Amino acid sequence: MIAAEYKVPNLGPARDRTNKQAKTRFQECAKSGFFRHAVPEKMGGFGTSYLTLIECHAELGEKTRDPGLILALNAHLWGAVFPILRFGNDKQKLQWLPRLLSGELHGGHAITEPQAGSDIQAMQTSVTETPDGFIINGHKRFITNTPIAEVMIVYAKIENSSSISGFIVKPDDPGISFNDGPVVKGCATAAMGDIILSGATIPKDRALGAAGAGGTLIQLALELERAFIFAGITGVMQWQLDQVIKYSRTRIYGSGTLSELQDIAHKIAGMKLRLDTSRLWIKKCAELMDQGKRITVESAQTKLYASESFMQSSLDASHLQGAKGIENEFADFVLDAMAGLLMSGSSEVQKNIIASMIGIGPKSKP
Repeated sequence: MIAAEYKVPNLGPARDRTNKQAKTRFQECAKSGFFRHAVPEKMGGFGTSYLTLIECHAELGEKTRDPGLILALNAHLWGAVFPILRFGNDKQKLQWLPRLLSGELHGGHAITEPQAGSDIQAMQTSVTETPDGFIINGHKRFITNTPIAEVMIVYAKIENSSSISGFIVKPDDPGISFNDGPVVKGCATAAMGDIILSGATIPKDRALGAAGAGGTLIQLALELERAFIFAGITGVMQWQLDQVIKYSRTRIYGSGTLSELQDIAHKIAGMKLRLDTSRLWIKKCAELMDQGKRITVESAQTKLYASESFMQSSLDASHLQGAKGIENEFADFVLDAMAGLLMSGSSEVQKNIIASMIGIGPKSKP
């Protein structure tokens, strides 16, 4: 398949919460070549730009209106594909990338923990090196794709150190359990679960990157995820806007329609502004990536603005329809948007990153 032949799969919306449904929809996107954008041709990708990538994500979001699917695809792409693409050795790239790009393997990354959340400094999962490999102990929680995954990038602190390393793990590795649940309400179509590592035995050839480089791997993975996870959501926001405009023009109020009321027009104008501004932020990140530049602060700004915009626009879209807005999918989008405020780091985390990058706030690394 070449990039010119790529077509966004016409999956339609879904609110099915089964792992079978999640796996099927994930594979349909993979078959279309969804994961091959911004990946070099020599590595099995299309060799296209990040600008092309975000266009495809937005179109998928508008067609599917499925934030859970968008979350799952982004977790796979930025959590598994790109870390191996960037930090894997030649053997690892050959072994894992073709199947991750084709969707034969489902993946993601395991950072979040029950007590630490996504604060990597508070990470409790630990790893000990042995002559034969590595022993990992810990508990990862709310890990997207876990129940359907065949591979995960798991991060653990090196014993008696604050340094972190990354590892390619499989659910059938000794001492590892990929669990289904806990169930969350927002982005419910994304399969999510816990990873329990109890004396998990990992071969030496599954260490990803240099020893102790896990913090760098996490930071770069999250930069990409924060920058582009809402590219697909802008497609959802576009659909929301189109539906609200249509509804306001046909809903009779007094001697006219809702669209003629200034308060309603202002709310809809706000939705349009938030959508277009989110797109501009995402486009800026794509342009910088295409230029080979880092996006530490820009990705945090993008995630902060886009996630809070999706929340407000989802509330407005539901509110504008009155009672109808709490009986249709618009109400589900509010729950999805609540999840969006937390995924890839909360709004507070993004503000801390922005503050630290301009030399203010708590003395902590982004």
